[in-house]
Amino acid sequence: MIIDVHCHAWPDAIAERALAGRVPQLKRHGDGRISTLPGVLARSGVDRGVLLGIADSARHVDSVNRFVARQRGPALLGFGTVHPDLPLEENVASLKRNGITGIKLHSLFQGFAYSDPRVWELLEAISPQVTVIAHVGAGGDRESNERATPGMIRDLVRGIPGLRLIACHFGGYHRLEEAEESLLGENVHLETSWPPTMAALAPERVRAIIRRHGADRVVFGSDWPMADPAAEIAAIRALGLPDADTEAVLGGNFARLMGLS
Repeated sequence: MIIDVHCHAWPDAIAERALAGRVPQLKRHGDGRISTLPGVLARSGVDRGVLLGIADSARHVDSVNRFVARQRGPALLGFGTVHPDLPLEENVASLKRNGITGIKLHSLFQGFAYSDPRVWELLEAISPQVTVIAHVGAGGDRESNERATPGMIRDLVRGIPGLRLIACHFGGYHRLEEAEESLLGENVHLETSWPPTMAALAPERVRAIIRRHGADRVVFGSDWPMADPAAEIAAIRALGLPDADTEAVLGGNFARLMGLS
């Protein structure tokens, strides 16, 4: 089974507007419409995708979680959203009400740092029942790039017992040296997306990261529509890892983490 753990999509009516403000320097590989995503995954050979919901502001948390919950099915899993500007009990209630078992944190768009005590309080309240996938590294202006550093992720996984956390972009988008220093060997899963393509990274460096961290704690994500899932699968297969490690990265590790059959 191939599972793409990093997919973004919005209701068709607002997708164009939602994408307009998302990292404009990156070429789009899709329109970001929820009606488009299942076909893209199927044509790419992906068995299941994980739709990641993001509430840029607290007032949108529950509507995003309702949207994610409605999309779940055989081809799509859903990770919802929280926001520290929303009271803790309202965040937790929205997750429970919508059956959300995973959340996406995105410091660039949500405007908070992972060192914020309110973020720690939130994650302590929902761990280990709720898995977290988090953007880590650069992608915005200088100030926003400091809201999600590899060191902050290290502190979270060390400081919150039982936290199940997936760090996007090998733990540090365009901050790979910091990620290698801070996260390799820590109790965190690393995710492979690197828009516009993971193939831009030197394959020997990627192999070394996977070897040092452990192939059993790396998961495949494309970051559609910022990247093409089929091309990212090909880039992972081209690394020349042992077959068992390749299949684990492409789906087995995430299935085990989430208890999927």
